[in-house]
Amino acid sequence: MKKIINYMNIAGMLFLTGILLSCEKMIDAEIPANQIASETVFENVQTADAALAGLYASLWNNSPISGDKAALMLSLYTDDLDFYATSSTNGMNEVYRNQLIPSNPIVYGQWASAYQIIYSCNAVIEGCEHSVLLSAQDKMRISGEALLIRSLLLFYLQQMFGDIPYPVTTNYLTNQSIAKTPSAEVLERLESDLNKVVPMLSDQYRNAERIYLNKKSAQILLAKVCMTRQKWAEAESHLKLIIQSPLYLVQNDLTKTFKKTSTNIIWQLKPFNTNDAVKEVIAYYFDFIPPYNYALSTSLMNSFSASDLRKQRWTIPVTVAGNTWYRAAKYKNLTGNTDEYSVVFRIEEAYLLLAESLTMQNKTAEALPYLNAVRQRAGLGAVASPISQQTLLNEILSENRKEFFTETGHRFFDLKRMNQLQQLTATKPNWKPEHQLWPIPERELLLNPNLKPQNNGY
Repeated sequence: MKKIINYMNIAGMLFLTGILLSCEKMIDAEIPANQIASETVFENVQTADAALAGLYASLWNNSPISGDKAALMLSLYTDDLDFYATSSTNGMNEVYRNQLIPSNPIVYGQWASAYQIIYSCNAVIEGCEHSVLLSAQDKMRISGEALLIRSLLLFYLQQMFGDIPYPVTTNYLTNQSIAKTPSAEVLERLESDLNKVVPMLSDQYRNAERIYLNKKSAQILLAKVCMTRQKWAEAESHLKLIIQSPLYLVQNDLTKTFKKTSTNIIWQLKPFNTNDAVKEVIAYYFDFIPPYNYALSTSLMNSFSASDLRKQRWTIPVTVAGNTWYRAAKYKNLTGNTDEYSVVFRIEEAYLLLAESLTMQNKTAEALPYLNAVRQRAGLGAVASPISQQTLLNEILSENRKEFFTETGHRFFDLKRMNQLQQLTATKPNWKPEHQLWPIPERELLLNPNLKPQNNGY
């Protein structure tokens, strides 16, 4: 059995290596010689699943949802983190100070890593479509997971960059000159793709650790897309299906929220190597001064009441020479990790999204129980009815911040969806309206002029 698993891992990684190399060389005329033919990879379910496993490994290793990538950068970009360095050669200082330029290496890294995996998703989808040996059921499942991964990454790119390419093929001649799709159309296409995905996947996980995407993962992303499009009733419908599922329960013990066996988890990423710490614990840990000179922001810490259990359980003060910083401590295991994976979706998000979608339909009384379920398990009192629509929306946004700080870019997405990015002007002196989008990477514009014009303000 061990030899079979090793073979699957090797086959999957070789397949993806070939695909990623071909992405990097899209302007070349020849297909790289080390790319495994798709008909070989997709001749049986074991090697096809290995290719799919390679996609998950790439998500963990280097993608916008990796714990030390967009989550960290968007926390700096908004107001979850304060940055104490006066200069930085890796671009982080410019991210924090909202002074991005198209040549910033972090901007390019977010874009390039996402599109490399998107092209690999397309390769898996095409491999399933062309396979004559895979069963219809296996084709549907594997294609569904690959399409869901592609949709998740495109959603991140749309939120960060606005108008973006929407590649659906591995044809390098097409991809090397692809134009941008308008942002509104990207969301429309994402909703269409996700509606296709939902019936392709099962509610039941194919691994008890919830490390593979399922139907409910597709439904929560679909709800987020619908809410971005202001389709509140549709989002409500998708979210209620998640909350009503017997698979998930709000985790009332905050010390277990990020433990891999918790039933609040909808989907999580498994570390590449056994006993590895999750990327989040490494990114945010320090015990003397803030690593890379950042720590939880003063404004975030001031948003917590003293009785909020999340402040007590998920943040740790570090005092040196009379100065105190706070670090995120949602994950605990620096070494010998056996019980933590990186959580991407959890049921508490569905609760707050549902509260928001109901409030936007002026169903405030119906929304309150979902908000209060999250608040009360943090040791806070219930928000009482009657309450105005705008006051309740403010409460939901505040709750999102305290619940999801430093997680998967939440703060940026929540502020943007709720049209509240201007709040950042209180703590970010360089914030301007055009900063709702990042610049298109300079390298990409030079390679493909069809990506012009550059985003406004850059």
